[in-house]
Amino acid sequence: MSTNDHNGEVYVYNRTRETFVATEAAIADSYFPRLIGLLGKTKRWAQHGKGLWIIPSRGIHTIGMLFPIDLIFLSKDKEVVHVEEYVRPFRISKVSLKAMSVLELPPHAIYRSRTQVGDKLEIARLKKQEAAAAAG
Repeated sequence: MSTNDHNGEVYVYNRTRETFVATEAAIADSYFPRLIGLLGKTKRWAQHGKGLWIIPSRGIHTIGMLFPIDLIFLSKDKEVVHVEEYVRPFRISKVSLKAMSVLELPPHAIYRSRTQVGDKLEIARLKKQEAAAAAG
């Protein structure tokens, strides 16, 4: 997926484990969306299936956040290179030089999807009819 395709939402599928990691992940691939990230979001955001894909990123912080999150660090080829579960507010993640992007997910998303280092993820745009079905 090229940077030009990063409009709207994507789904994240773990091809190795055959599980969905996120069904509605927003994309933060420009300065302001990456800067803001999940700041200002309430715990209501942290629902099963939600996510934020930060491109590019090698690490994140949770300063100013109101709830814990799970983190999946991805290589250029969308291979999982590092995971951090239940990162509490006001923390700084590890910086992974192997990572090209980071998925911020609700707590326990890594556990639910059984995602591990070495897994290959598929990240693709939601089609309009899929987005409507997911919403209702």
